[in-house]
Amino acid sequence: MARGGRGKLAYKILGWFLGISLVPMGFVGYLLVNVSQASLRKQTLSMQESLAVGFSDTVYKYVSTYGNVLAETSGLADFSTMNAAKQKQYLDRMLQVHMAVLELSVVDAQGVETLRVGRFLGPSPELRNVSNEEYFNTAITRGHYVGGLERFQGIYPTVTIASAILDSTQQPPKAVGVLVGKVSLNGLSSMLGMEFPPASRSSAAVVAPDGFLIADSDPKQVYKPDARLSDDILKIITTQMNDKGGGEIMLSDGSRLLGAYSDVKELGWVVYVQQPVEAAYQTATEMKKQIFQVLVWVVLVTVLLSLAVAGHITQPVRLLREAADRLGKGQFEDLPEVVTTNDEIGDLAQTFLGMSESLREKTGELVDAKTKLENYAKELNKRVEARTRELKAAQDELIKKERLAAIGQMASVVGHEIRNPLAVINNSIYFIKTKLGQAGEPDAKLAKHIKIIESEIQQANGIINEILTYSRQRELKPEHVSLNAWLEELLSVYPFPAHIKLEKMLDGANPMVDIDTTEMQQAVRNLIGNGIEVMPQQGTVRVRTALADGGTVAIEIGDTGPGIPPDVLDKIFAPFFTTKARGTGLGLAVVRKVMDRHRGRVDVESVVGRGTVFRLYLPVAQKAPGAAAVKV
Repeated sequence: MARGGRGKLAYKILGWFLGISLVPMGFVGYLLVNVSQASLRKQTLSMQESLAVGFSDTVYKYVSTYGNVLAETSGLADFSTMNAAKQKQYLDRMLQVHMAVLELSVVDAQGVETLRVGRFLGPSPELRNVSNEEYFNTAITRGHYVGGLERFQGIYPTVTIASAILDSTQQPPKAVGVLVGKVSLNGLSSMLGMEFPPASRSSAAVVAPDGFLIADSDPKQVYKPDARLSDDILKIITTQMNDKGGGEIMLSDGSRLLGAYSDVKELGWVVYVQQPVEAAYQTATEMKKQIFQVLVWVVLVTVLLSLAVAGHITQPVRLLREAADRLGKGQFEDLPEVVTTNDEIGDLAQTFLGMSESLREKTGELVDAKTKLENYAKELNKRVEARTRELKAAQDELIKKERLAAIGQMASVVGHEIRNPLAVINNSIYFIKTKLGQAGEPDAKLAKHIKIIESEIQQANGIINEILTYSRQRELKPEHVSLNAWLEELLSVYPFPAHIKLEKMLDGANPMVDIDTTEMQQAVRNLIGNGIEVMPQQGTVRVRTALADGGTVAIEIGDTGPGIPPDVLDKIFAPFFTTKARGTGLGLAVVRKVMDRHRGRVDVESVVGRGTVFRLYLPVAQKAPGAAAVKV
C-alpha cells in the first residue's frame, strides 16, 4: 500500500462498483433501444403502406368520378342525337359544376370535332381532326379511355378522359361519336398536402410509370415544367412485382428513407409515401440520450460512494500499517493516533495498542530475560498470525457486506429507472392493441411483434426482480411447517409445461422444519425453473425428500437434462455467472444465499448426458410448543 495515497484496495473497490453497476444497465439499455428501433421501423413502414393503399384508392375514385360524369352525359338520349346546341348546354353545365374540368369536346364517328368548349378557349375555338389520336380510337372501339397525361399550359398536370356516345335507338347500340374531357389533377396535390403537411416530415407523390409527376404533397414540385420523381426512387418502385410494399431506400447521395408504395388499379399510376429514417427513429434516439444521461449519473454516484467506502475501510488499516512500521524500527514514541471504531478493525486497533504496550514492557526486560523474551516473541507471533487471520476474515466479510449494500442501492436505482420506461412501453403497447382491435382484424406480423415486445418487457422485469431479490437484505421470518405438505402446496400451483413430467417421492416420516416460506419457495422455484429450461422438448422433474445424517432433511430436485460439465460445476453458485445466452446469473446464487441464511447447505451432483440433482439440506425442527404453531 502506497504511503499518503488511496492504495490499490480503494481502486479495486471503485472498479468493482463501476462494473457491477454499469454492465447490467448498459446491456439492458442496449437491448431496449434495439428492440424499440426495430419495432418503430416496422410500425412506420406498416403505417406508410396503409396510407399509400388508402390514397391510391382515393386517386382511383377521383379519376373514376369524372369518367362516370362523362359516361353519364354521353349516354343521355338528347346528347346522342348529336345536336350541337343541346350538347353545348350540357357541356357548359359540366364546366360550371365541375371546376376540375378544363376542356370538353364532342367528336363525330369520323374523328372530327363538332363542338369544343373550355375555360381558357375563345368563343369560337378551332375544331380539329383527332381521328389518329389514341383517346379517340380507344373510346370509339372500347367505349372508355383514361390516359394522355400532360401539363396544361405547361404547368398543371391533366388527364384526358374519353367516353363513347352511343345511339340507343339502334340494337345493339352503335357509337356515333366520342365525348372527350381534359381534367385537372391539382386536387390530388391539395389532398396530399393536407394529409402530409411539411411539419410531419413525411411526403407523398403520385407518379406515372415513365416518371411523370402527377401529384405531390408539395404542390411546388408538381408545377415545374419537367416535374419528375427522383430516378433513384422511380427505379425501385417501378421494378417491384407486388402491387404494394415498402422498405428502407438508400439514395445516391447517401441519405436513407423509409418508403412505401401502392399501385392505382386500372390506371397504372403509383402512390409513393416516404419519411426520413431519422424522423422514424427519433424516439429510439431520445431513449439513447436518456440512457446515456442515466449512465453518467450512475458513474458519478458510484465513484463517490466507492471512494467513501474505500476511505472508510482503508484509512484505519493505513494508520495501523504506519504504527507497525514505527514499532518495527523500535520507535515506541510518537506513534500515529489509532482510531478505535466499534467493529472488527477497532478490535484490531485495540489489540495493536495492547501489543505495543506489551512490546515496550518486554523490551525493558530484554537484557535480564532473553530466553523468556524469545518465548514471548514466539507467543506474540502466534497472536499476530491469529489476529491477521481474523483481520482478513473480518475484512473479507466487511467488503462482502459493503458490496451487497452497494449492489442493493444500485439495483434499486436501476430497477426504478428501467421499470418506468418499461411501464411506458407496456402502456403504449396496450394503447396500440386497443386501437388495432377497434380497427378490425390486426395485421398478423404486427400482432407477432407486439407479442415480442411484451415478452421482452417481461424478460427485462424478470431480470430486475432477480437482481433485487439477490441484493436486498430482509429479516428472516421462520415458520414451523410440515415439509411434505408445504412442498405439495408449492408443486400444485407451479406452472409445469405440458412436455414436463413431475415425479414426487416424499419421505413418510414427514419431518417438520423451521423455514422462511417466502425465501425457501424462491429457492425451490429457481431450481425447478432451471431444470425445465434445460429440457425444451421433453423430460422429467423429480422432487424427493429424505431424512439425512446429523438431524437434517434433504430436498432433492433433479432433472433428466443434458447435465453440467465438470469445468462449470464449481462456478454455478457464483453471482453473475451464467452459461445462458440471456440471464443475470443470480438464480443459483439466490439458492445458496437462502440456504446459508437457514443454517443449511446446498450440494449438486451432475452427470453429463443423464441429468442433474440439487440437494437442499435443512435442520429438522424440534417439536413445536403447541399445535397452533404448525403450518401445513
